[in-house]
Amino acid sequence: MTKIIGLTGGIGSGKTTVANYFSELGLPVYIADDEAKKIMQTSDIKESIRNTFGTIVFDGNTLNREKLAEIVFNDPEKLAQLNAIVHPAVRIHFEKWILNHDKSPLVIYEAAILFESGNYKKCDFIITVIAPLETRIQRVIERDGTSREQVLMRINRQWNDDERIAKSDFVIENINFENTKLEIVKILKILKIKQNEC
Repeated sequence: MTKIIGLTGGIGSGKTTVANYFSELGLPVYIADDEAKKIMQTSDIKESIRNTFGTIVFDGNTLNREKLAEIVFNDPEKLAQLNAIVHPAVRIHFEKWILNHDKSPLVIYEAAILFESGNYKKCDFIITVIAPLETRIQRVIERDGTSREQVLMRINRQWNDDERIAKSDFVIENINFENTKLEIVKILKILKIKQNEC
């Protein structure tokens, strides 16, 4: 039976970098945010977004994700509306994806809002990636070319590290990636032992 390993962490923690290393080690990895972006380009989802947010978030028939992000990250109610459209579609997509990986003992499900969305309940084990606040802010500014204020706003919309850690089986502190890789290998060994015990 395939075990689902939930992988999460706040923005700028480096969870996608961790997910990519799990992939290098041979595990199938599902990046929920990447899949959500693709799903948001499908006609059904675009129609739902248009009905909810209007034509202001479209350039012709093309969804303008920057305009949409500007709206939802400044309004928790609007963010909840968007999540209600996108999350069920991502969940269905993941259920199909996992059927194609049912021979794998372990798969990684990486999601920024694993807890907020309730998807953590489908995971057998959960790994949270953490990093110091200033490190996270700097990473996001360099990656997205955004402002400190915008990064802090997004951080404050997510669960904090203490909340995530309380519901996690493993915690990876991702400051120096060479050390992080050692932690990933150690956790993978434990997970394989646990899988064999089932």
